[in-house]
Amino acid sequence: MARRPLPRILSNGSAQLARSRELARTAADSATDVLHPLITITRGLRRLAAAGRRRWAETPKERRGALLFLVASVILVVALVPYGPLLAAITLMAAAAWQGRDRSPAAPDGPDESQTQRLKSLYEALVPYFSAAEDPEPLYSHGGAWDKAFPTYAFDGGGRISQLVVRYPAYFTDGEPEARDRIEHLLAAKSGRGREYHFTWDEEGNQLTVGVLLPLPVDIAAQRFVTTPGETVLGFTDPTRVQRTLPVTLGEKQRDVPPVVWRTGLRSTEPHLLALGQPGSGTSTLLRSIALQALPHGDVVIVDGGDTGEYACLTGRDGVLAVEAGLAGVTASLEWVATETERRLIAANRAHQAGDPPPDDTKRPLWVLLDRPTAFTHLATAEGRKDPQSLLQVPLRHGRPANVTVVVADQLDGFDALGEPVRQHTRARVVLGPATAEQLESVLGAPPHTTPIDELPPGRGYARLGNGPVHRLQVPATPNPYDDATPDALCEAVLDLLPPRTTPADGETIPEQDQPESEPEPVAADGEPEASEARPVATPDLTKEPAPDPDPVPVLTKET
Repeated sequence: MARRPLPRILSNGSAQLARSRELARTAADSATDVLHPLITITRGLRRLAAAGRRRWAETPKERRGALLFLVASVILVVALVPYGPLLAAITLMAAAAWQGRDRSPAAPDGPDESQTQRLKSLYEALVPYFSAAEDPEPLYSHGGAWDKAFPTYAFDGGGRISQLVVRYPAYFTDGEPEARDRIEHLLAAKSGRGREYHFTWDEEGNQLTVGVLLPLPVDIAAQRFVTTPGETVLGFTDPTRVQRTLPVTLGEKQRDVPPVVWRTGLRSTEPHLLALGQPGSGTSTLLRSIALQALPHGDVVIVDGGDTGEYACLTGRDGVLAVEAGLAGVTASLEWVATETERRLIAANRAHQAGDPPPDDTKRPLWVLLDRPTAFTHLATAEGRKDPQSLLQVPLRHGRPANVTVVVADQLDGFDALGEPVRQHTRARVVLGPATAEQLESVLGAPPHTTPIDELPPGRGYARLGNGPVHRLQVPATPNPYDDATPDALCEAVLDLLPPRTTPADGETIPEQDQPESEPEPVAADGEPEASEARPVATPDLTKEPAPDPDPVPVLTKET
């Protein structure tokens, strides 16, 4: 059945909303400029009326009669004087305009004393890096003018730098990564630690723009995202890095946030994913989030190398073929995955040669999620068995045309213990938790344009899809719902996304058949009847043709 197209408000609604919001803001600004005198006079009249009410309330009751007589006398005199009412109206409007003026203190033209001292210290720290003895007119010199080097700057409420434009001389080696890293590290240390900074180098204009990034939202729980089959939301990032937003629900509110979408399938250039992180950084959360998004459209095989029960909520669910935590079960499951990949390739190849569409059983996606597979490598080596990672070579190399996707998650220090096929064929990379710039560059293949910080919330890190840019990433909160320390709201969000439990075929009960009346009940030695189950005997039907031989490919089944 053909899919219905998404509503137009979901496809280009963000652009229309932004355009409408900009038009409304422009109209409001224009109306404010035109009606500014009327707004000022109305505000002044309101303040004069409030002052009159306060004066009347503060006047004692015995003096209110004299006050009313005085006011009436003034009104009578104004009415009798030529042009009195006109002069009174002009005076009232002038007083209202004076009272209704904007009394907020004017913004200072320049930085205050503390801000000036901060900029001056930052300028002096950059002098050794941006100065040369041969420069006849140095832009940076000890005791020089900092305002020429910093044309634009801004401070937050705490007095720390929130935005800064740095000019540097043309002879600075801005094309060398080492030189850039030194400047970025210095600016981050002098501007305030504990924040993430984004650096934009303009080599043509010899300018460096420093901006402070806002924290990513950590309160987005697991939910059904508005995506098409083959798209997986890894997390959310900054609005300036992607050109797409998704509507998400936060409690009773809904807002649009920019996602990091990973596309899999036949036309994907990054069919497999590798996620690394420190213990407790959220790699298991990422695997649970991917599994919940994959189950409505495909089947899932899960390998739990930690054996901590993080995926117990998925055991026995529709679409979950196996959740293995032992070496024997993991080996058997991965052998089946490799054989299933080969079967799909052969079936699709035969269909292509015959000019037919691929079979339906080769179109359904198969996801293989492995959490800490290096733990089984040590066990297999100790027991003299085959390394389970060697069984991933076929799904990794030929998984894209067979609709088989492999997701591997492991600890950051176990990156070297991963097999060569895993490191070679996983072009989508995710690093969660604290990591140095060298570790990020070695895993992602490119350094991030932000400064890494030491303390990060769970599920926070960086992601890079293929040769694309490095994105900041915050994984949706998808905790283990069976954990007692998990909030109830997050547990309910995960439980609502779980598919129903599967009823195994070998768990079905067979109704008992009635025994003939002529047969006596078996009698025990003590004379009491002995209970016995009726065992139906299957009678073969000789009229039917013999069933064809089964497919030699083994089929993965679940135990009761």
